[in-house]
Amino acid sequence: MTKEEKTKNGLFSFLNWVDSTFFRWIVKIVYPQYKRPRAGYMKHYKVLYDYIFMQKIMGFNRMVPWPVDFRSKVRGWRCIQKGIMCDPGDSPGVYINAFGGLKLGDNVGIAPNVTIVTTNHNKYDQRKTSPIKGVEIGNNVWIGANSVILPGSKIGDEVTIGAGCVISGEIPSKSTVTRGDGVIKIIPKTKNYEWDIYQEKLT
Repeated sequence: MTKEEKTKNGLFSFLNWVDSTFFRWIVKIVYPQYKRPRAGYMKHYKVLYDYIFMQKIMGFNRMVPWPVDFRSKVRGWRCIQKGIMCDPGDSPGVYINAFGGLKLGDNVGIAPNVTIVTTNHNKYDQRKTSPIKGVEIGNNVWIGANSVILPGSKIGDEVTIGAGCVISGEIPSKSTVTRGDGVIKIIPKTKNYEWDIYQEKLT
């Protein structure tokens, strides 16, 4: 190994150390509900760079204790119960109305432009809310871009929801949901989820 390579490796190791100590602690203070893998995910300095100015200084979703993109809107965040590796609203264009109660499991990914609505207007009197409330989403779930999750939906564990799906009602665990020709199809999965997320060392 040349002297130049040793210098580069030393600098890289030092920067990783700074990120895993100093910047990690800043993230923990600013975002107390941020629980993501320390390695293999976004660097801690990048979390601060991407979110802190618009969210905590400019005030877009300021009170939410996890990273939320400034182009997203999270209403009723105190009504959200979420697990680890799940930051609803961190993708751009997400709209969440959680006033009816939103329960999210561990490792739930929400793609851009997803809408999650936990309450709705009463169709006979728009001043009132419908009696159907709440959304429950299990562990190891991916919700594809431009999908809509309606009040009363219950999504099981290890579910993949394809882009553009509108979900109402119950989706069984270990299934893939797709949309084609205006019809929602539920396809059973043939394998178990492979990533053991509970072995990860979190921020």
